[in-house]
Amino acid sequence: MSFSYIKTSVLYQRALTIYEQVLGSHHPDTAQTLNNLANLYTDQSKYEKAAPLYQRALVIYEQMLGSEHPSTKSTQANYTDLLQKMEQKTAGGDQQT
Repeated sequence: MSFSYIKTSVLYQRALTIYEQVLGSHHPDTAQTLNNLANLYTDQSKYEKAAPLYQRALVIYEQMLGSEHPSTKSTQANYTDLLQKMEQKTAGGDQQT
């Protein structure tokens, strides 16, 4: 794992903790950080870590912004992409592009 991934992960986790404490666990900024951290884990093929973060972000976005909001749709697309990657990995088709 590259140093930048480690550093970025630590920063996102720190930001998530701050947002949860200051803004609350159901604030859209908290959801954005969850989405960003999930994207990072997805890029590292840490799919099992990414999935619950996308799920949490989606719940927040849908409750706070609605299902048609661009942030909700973007996170849903990210989550769908993750599920496809997990399915490919399970089927033995984990291919790098």
